[in-house]
Amino acid sequence: MAGKADILISLTGVSVSYGTEKVLCGVDLQVYRDDFLGVIGPNGGGKTTLIKTIIGAVPYSGTIEYAPEITARKGSLGYLPQQNAFDKNFPVSVTEVVLSGLQGKKGLFGTYSRGDKSKALELLNSVGMESIAGKAIGELSGGQMQRVLLCRALISDPVVLILDEPANFVDNDFERELYEILRQLNSRMAIVMVSHDLGTISSVVKNIVCVNRHVHRHNSNAITYEQLANYNCPMQIIGHDEVPHTVLERH
Repeated sequence: MAGKADILISLTGVSVSYGTEKVLCGVDLQVYRDDFLGVIGPNGGGKTTLIKTIIGAVPYSGTIEYAPEITARKGSLGYLPQQNAFDKNFPVSVTEVVLSGLQGKKGLFGTYSRGDKSKALELLNSVGMESIAGKAIGELSGGQMQRVLLCRALISDPVVLILDEPANFVDNDFERELYEILRQLNSRMAIVMVSHDLGTISSVVKNIVCVNRHVHRHNSNAITYEQLANYNCPMQIIGHDEVPHTVLERH
């Protein structure tokens, strides 16, 4: 059973407001060393705000504590944002986007070594993108861009990998490949993944975190009717053999 020494990130009484609107209320949550957390919740419930809070991108009240291996090394939190948060019109190449994941270590104007560039190409090769390493990001499809952003999140060898809807814009073949990559990565890093795909996420992650202003961690990957009630709309999961489906009733 995981103990205090296994906690990588601990949130205590964390609240976030945008103006007068409170988005997160009194969040208590721990991320453990071997975690693969699936973060679910309704649109506007605070999922993205939660992970932005964890990476220090939004102001908050309360306390967030990080394990020494996170505080001692820049780049120890890898982050893959929602794709619409990344400007594809910015004039940079695929390789440069991947290397930008090292800015936390090297600073905004740091230079990249031959080893850094070699590692970027290795990561691109691992997701089938090495052949387009020199292309401008504006030329990429949505699925290609998501592969590149995953490489960007991994290049710093993070202790915790945080992903916001990583399966958006990817085809079914790469979605399966992506989840297999994440399973392998989980053997050496904790993963926190936001997803709206309840049927798939329940077969991939280890534990579920429900977010709807308040946050509840469930130490199981089974999604129950109690958890679905947090969505405030009538949903149910129907299983057909090994393929679960999420059903939205009329509402």
